[in-house]
Amino acid sequence: MFDFLNTLLSSQNLLISITIIAIGCVLLIFGADWLIDGASGLAKKMGISNLTIGLTVVAFGTSMPEFVVNMVAALNNNTEIAITNVLGSNNINIFVILGLTSIILPITSKKESRDFDIPWSILAGILTLLLATYTSPWGNVSQKFGAFTLQEGYITRVGGIILLLCFIIFLWHSFKVSKNTNDPEKEDNYTPISPIKALLLIILGLSCLVLGGELIVKSATSIAQHLGVSDAIIGLTIVALGTSLPELATSCIAAAKGNCDIALGNILGSNIFNVFFILGMSAIVTPLPTYSGLWLDALMVTLGSIFIMLFVYFTKKHEIKRWHGIILLTIYICYLIYRLLTL
Repeated sequence: MFDFLNTLLSSQNLLISITIIAIGCVLLIFGADWLIDGASGLAKKMGISNLTIGLTVVAFGTSMPEFVVNMVAALNNNTEIAITNVLGSNNINIFVILGLTSIILPITSKKESRDFDIPWSILAGILTLLLATYTSPWGNVSQKFGAFTLQEGYITRVGGIILLLCFIIFLWHSFKVSKNTNDPEKEDNYTPISPIKALLLIILGLSCLVLGGELIVKSATSIAQHLGVSDAIIGLTIVALGTSLPELATSCIAAAKGNCDIALGNILGSNIFNVFFILGMSAIVTPLPTYSGLWLDALMVTLGSIFIMLFVYFTKKHEIKRWHGIILLTIYICYLIYRLLTL
């Protein structure tokens, strides 16, 4: 697929690879935006409520960059990118995006985030760590159960199914909580549009997402080869940052406008989607072998959520303060330096 990419990337020009990955990130951002506009407009035209649109169409749409990159990576057997894109994006979401946002303006947490989103985000990190480091007391039993066995050193299809089941429970609980909560944040004004315009936006958005995902995965692999590092490092940094750009832009703009109270729920929701839905689907497409350093990357995802819990529960206003943001950024910088020094 896209043979011209192989020709360009085979030139061994690092600048070309970096340029292609930047183009891919731009395509992902615009593709997700057009897909959301088309799908939400069509859903509103069909009489679907704002609440349902927000919890399904928009939530899925904002996770499309990570989802498409992971599907392309899994189908092309770039399994390290498939895992590290999720773990890297989640770490960037918490330590970098929430850190920067809270420095701009302290982030006030909502009750549902404290009672619901934070525990689910912690569970997502713990479950990833457990599934990825599973060790069978009976040894390797893959010959007995085939593709659906639990196997040491893999997030297998069974693991993917477990993650998807958690996602279904999370989605059901989200609907239940939202229906019982009078929250003006849920009353977004989704404008109905004509079916033809909606269809064109959906097709255009999906096309940009697929092309952007293909550009990012192939160029990321090329960059890893140029620099002599593993795909995992590129996935944790360049790819993860690229797929997290929508969340970064949205959170910083919201903070600048004084609306950063929505940032925490959006970031935690994105992290939950990334693990339970995207990583789950990726593992079902192809079992994902673990890599050196995965335990630390998954542990950071868990610790990040625990830090957020401590911050919001042990402050009078239940908020992430500016000095909390500095702590988050400092931890991430130290973690990234350590990962790069231990290649």
